[in-house]
Amino acid sequence: MTGRVAHPKVEKLIVDRWSPRAFDESEIAQEDLNVIFEAAGWAPSAYNVQPWTFLYARRGDAHWDRFLSGLIDFNQGWAKDASALVYIVSDKLMRSDEGNSDNHSHSFDAGAAWALAALQAQALGYHTHGMTGIKFGEAEALLGIPDDHRLEAAFVIGKAAGKEKLPDFLQEREAPSGRKPVSEIARNGNFA
Repeated sequence: MTGRVAHPKVEKLIVDRWSPRAFDESEIAQEDLNVIFEAAGWAPSAYNVQPWTFLYARRGDAHWDRFLSGLIDFNQGWAKDASALVYIVSDKLMRSDEGNSDNHSHSFDAGAAWALAALQAQALGYHTHGMTGIKFGEAEALLGIPDDHRLEAAFVIGKAAGKEKLPDFLQEREAPSGRKPVSEIARNGNFA
């Protein structure tokens, strides 16, 4: 992929992953979705509680329009062409036979699961685009998410299309972005 440079030891699949907004409106096989979700399920989590749930709709199914309506208008404008729309929900509680307690890593763990889903989708020839442009406050009710869970984010899965599908103002942004150097994201010792 042009324009992206990483240390040669960084896994190519990671470097090649990016988040397009132009999708080709194709369908995604249920088997492929299941493989993506299974890969996500292999993410590490505190005490192995796996606090994530993926709520999804496939393009054209009975849930599609309702799921799409949970996104802000801007995201609806391009996400409508994806093959699947997924909401990531985390369980805020550590549940056990001895009782429930706060799960302080539920968001972190759900994020790890999302990352593996994105990489598995890439390995299968799909692209993903994660977003927090959700109608928070409305979407939880729309999706029936209980109060002891948290709506984290959403993502779409699909086959990338040419940028000409997008409005002019988005076409120039339809390219893989760079990343901060390690020196800006990792520090030996204290934060400051």
